[in-house]
Amino acid sequence: MLPIDSTKKLSFTRCIRDGDLVIVYERYDNMKAITVCDGSVLENRFGVFKHSDWVGKQFGSKVFSNKGGFVYLLAPTPELWTLVLSHRTQILYIADISFVIMFLEIVPGCLVLESGTGSGSLTTSLARAVAPKGHVYTFDFHEQRAVSAREDFEKTGLSNLVTVGVRDIQGEGFPDELSGMADSVFLDLPQPWLAIPSAGKMLKQDGILCSFSPCIEQVERTSETMRSSFTDIRTFEILLRTYEVREGKLDDFQGDEAGSLGSLPRKRRQRSNEGSNVQESTGPPTVMARPCSEAKGHTGYLTFARLKCLS
Repeated sequence: MLPIDSTKKLSFTRCIRDGDLVIVYERYDNMKAITVCDGSVLENRFGVFKHSDWVGKQFGSKVFSNKGGFVYLLAPTPELWTLVLSHRTQILYIADISFVIMFLEIVPGCLVLESGTGSGSLTTSLARAVAPKGHVYTFDFHEQRAVSAREDFEKTGLSNLVTVGVRDIQGEGFPDELSGMADSVFLDLPQPWLAIPSAGKMLKQDGILCSFSPCIEQVERTSETMRSSFTDIRTFEILLRTYEVREGKLDDFQGDEAGSLGSLPRKRRQRSNEGSNVQESTGPPTVMARPCSEAKGHTGYLTFARLKCLS
């Protein structure tokens, strides 16, 4: 949910109310979206949490269970919603989403077209980017996916910023009534080249098109189709590398690195040092950062192009 205050501006400063959607942060790898309902409870490994205790708290509050366990009640930002939403299709994540919004030059007040809607991950961020006076028109050929996405946008408070349509954009193109109105268009389709002529008609002069494709063969055919009506065609692949930051003794980090090269595990090294004059370092803890062992690989290719201006 993007809570809206009395002035119709997006705000997370107001207190949580009955019926609000909150992101319950249980631990770094476990979050869930819950609608606050007076009389309901959340039960997990940390105890029982009454929803009634949440009402009146600010987003970000730490709340306790009957056992003394705790969770955090976070504002459902697009970033967090992307991590907890139901996956009806493969979704775009934060790295690709932020890049798309920047290169499509989306600002408040823009009108954006999207196909297909999928799980609505990108759509949610697009809606925040165009708020409060812009609008996102998103289309999916699958009726049930469109219905589910529309329900999600109701939950997250975006229904006034997003219109969901059921339409086969590859076969039918975008609706004629939107011709020449879009500041930018985003395509996530199996055969995006079929929708490019229609996308060109929808864009304002100097408007920008982006196509997301997982295979380079799709990129090649899409780029070739773009050449007749678009310029400044560029393709990017976003590879995200995260780092682990933790506190420990320098020996711990060195030992981990050495262990990866085939040396004795730490416990065995400790036993082998017993009875010898070798002593473990007892230096002060150090905060260190290193790459996480599980790096996310390829998600897809982002191809951008700008509509040619009429001479």
